[in-house]
Amino acid sequence: MRVREWDPRAASAGEIRSLVETVNTVLAADLPDDPRWQDVQVREYLAETVPGERRICWVAEDDRLPEGESEIFAHVSVLLLGDIGVLEVLVRPDLRRRGLGRQLVAVAARRAYLEGFSTIGVEAIGGTPAIGFYEALGFEREYVETRSVLTLSGVDWNSLQEMGEGIAPGYRIEYLPGGPPDEMLEAYAQAKLEAEDDEDLDLAPRSSDPQRLRDSLDTLHKRGLKPYIVLATHESTGVVAGLTEVVVPAQHPERADQYDTIVVRDHRGYGIDRALKARMLFELKRAEPGLREVQTWNAHNNESMLKVNAELGYLPDRDWFEYGADVAQLVQSLETII
Repeated sequence: MRVREWDPRAASAGEIRSLVETVNTVLAADLPDDPRWQDVQVREYLAETVPGERRICWVAEDDRLPEGESEIFAHVSVLLLGDIGVLEVLVRPDLRRRGLGRQLVAVAARRAYLEGFSTIGVEAIGGTPAIGFYEALGFEREYVETRSVLTLSGVDWNSLQEMGEGIAPGYRIEYLPGGPPDEMLEAYAQAKLEAEDDEDLDLAPRSSDPQRLRDSLDTLHKRGLKPYIVLATHESTGVVAGLTEVVVPAQHPERADQYDTIVVRDHRGYGIDRALKARMLFELKRAEPGLREVQTWNAHNNESMLKVNAELGYLPDRDWFEYGADVAQLVQSLETII
């Protein structure tokens, strides 16, 4: 078996197909209820990044195959953004506990170190071997949130309509498939500043600058992540009082990802959060007839949003953890592997 740096843009169709097979093998073992990936825009999903960010990838593959053929057993990438490198490791279950995962982390951490990054972070899913793996490497837990899943076939649409109509007078709800128009970017970005949380390790930093927001939306489209946005505008001032974002990935279009749901502090208590999320579900039902589920993530201390999600019918699934490590220390502890 060999480990080599891998460029998804230049990868063959067979390599992409093999990677998808490995992704689905991992999902079957670790997240058996999650939808399997389709070989649709996977190359773009891995290759496209927001301007100013870079993703570097490696694969572990069978070195006995003839030239031009590839069977990918494992994959690692490090996304270099801001002042942190974000790690993602994927190892086929039958090859775990053989040192391959450690080897891949060592390769990625070494590159992050050479690129001048001092911190590396990773997301680990509760109830999977990833927790023990990263803790054994010296990663420290920084943040935890709960993933909840809503099954659309079980939604009480009559109750949902009441929630959507329960917003106080003086607010206008708007549906913006694809993202906000350019003239709304500044007000939209200002509202997103409300989502910043110092406790979060910020492995997926939010776009609260108008230009970065536009770049982020453009990148979502390129990666095969179709964005849907519903926002609430305060009619007398014109400010964006709240918003909710969902993306439908081309790679698993039957389950959507709920991103930020934000209500600006001065506009809380008027039923905006319920109205936004209820309207979003109605729009998704019309726009994405093949959609079966929506998943969302919330911090344990976000009691108000957890309550709203429960009223909508979301059920807690499992915890997701963010871990961080000092890059220099991690490289030193793993340097004999590289």
